[in-house]
Amino acid sequence: MDGRRRNPYELTEDTPVYVISVAAQLSGLHPQTLRQYDRLGLVSPDRTAGRGRRYSARDIELLRQVQQLSQDEGINLAGIKRIIELRNEVAQLKAQIAELQAALDGAAAAMRQREAAVHASYRRDLVPYQEVQQSSALVVWRPKKAKDQQN
Repeated sequence: MDGRRRNPYELTEDTPVYVISVAAQLSGLHPQTLRQYDRLGLVSPDRTAGRGRRYSARDIELLRQVQQLSQDEGINLAGIKRIIELRNEVAQLKAQIAELQAALDGAAAAMRQREAAVHASYRRDLVPYQEVQQSSALVVWRPKKAKDQQN
């Protein structure tokens, strides 16, 4: 998310609203496990002024994914951390690609507009020159004889 909200009271999936006990219940994990994941940098919730953890809906989903990768797939926490980092990197690269594509589309549209302006400025009384194709035909020229020229 870009960090800008139109309505300050609007709740999104990134809004930190859940205290650690509620986040633990929603994710099916023990609060101590959530603290460990935070220390390891797997899931880093926002903090209140008093340093209390506040989890968002996105954090809860990430906790569930960490649990699934750990328990069902047998991946260790270091591997899960790397997977999360790679997912985040892919998301950032996709966003960058989208930005670059938008910039490219804008540049292409500007180029088409400039091209149309140039074409509109062409003088209409000029005719484009087309080079005559050379022919391989043989033309024989014979000078007229002197008596043919007198007639």
